[in-house]
Amino acid sequence: MKPILQTIHLTKAFGGLTALSALDLEIEERLIVGLIGPNGAGKTTLFNCLTGVIPVTSGDILFRGRSLRGLKSHQITRLGIARTFQNIRLFQDMTAFENILVGRHCRMQAGVWGALSRDQRTRREERDHASSSIRILKLLGLETIQNTPARNLAYGAQRRLEIGRALATDPKLLLLDEPTAGMNPSETAELTALIRTLRDKLDLTILLIEHDMRVVMGLSDRVIVLDHGVRIAEGPPCAVQNHPRVIEAYLGRRGMTATPPASPSQEAPPHP
Repeated sequence: MKPILQTIHLTKAFGGLTALSALDLEIEERLIVGLIGPNGAGKTTLFNCLTGVIPVTSGDILFRGRSLRGLKSHQITRLGIARTFQNIRLFQDMTAFENILVGRHCRMQAGVWGALSRDQRTRREERDHASSSIRILKLLGLETIQNTPARNLAYGAQRRLEIGRALATDPKLLLLDEPTAGMNPSETAELTALIRTLRDKLDLTILLIEHDMRVVMGLSDRVIVLDHGVRIAEGPPCAVQNHPRVIEAYLGRRGMTATPPASPSQEAPPHP
């Protein structure tokens, strides 16, 4: 498969701190790729660089062969990259349908005059975008609550709606930042199955940040591991899971572990 996304010696520095260091990555089309690493590894910084939220310091990003350097976030979205955020960013007073429709904004062609005059072309475009929004809601299993304000939706439904708004931009590459954060096991299993369905039905490439190792290892075709802005491992989940540098990176730091913490009765006594 050919890569849909490449980073070439990608570096991002914040003053004296280098968050990404000469990072070379290739993401192949139609794969689900897990991006993991300890806290501070550079995962969210990478997402922010890919989507134009922050400028890169040096290096380049190629999406379908085109450089993204210097492009604004809305330009990158129009090219076919969409993302969600770890913290849900819905318009809470808007309905589920309206939140999806907002995501269609980048695909609207009508200018100011068309919006004011409400000509035939503008009305037809509005109908098309409304139909697209309904299709996305059905795909997400949210069609029965399309008229419900986002603030009144259950947490799992809000998570799906956040993904739906990203899908409304017609992406080819979908970036998911902690999609199962805060979910119970049942909700997590449902969303994991949904992500696979979206990849298959919409011909998507998905890059996801996720702290739940069971989700990453069960969902991803490939896994990339970052540590201090450097790629330390990449490959199939089973190979990455047992990689010595990955085990060291996780077990050698507080705040993120590869195995559940021991219960108080299992904890070793402190060294004298």
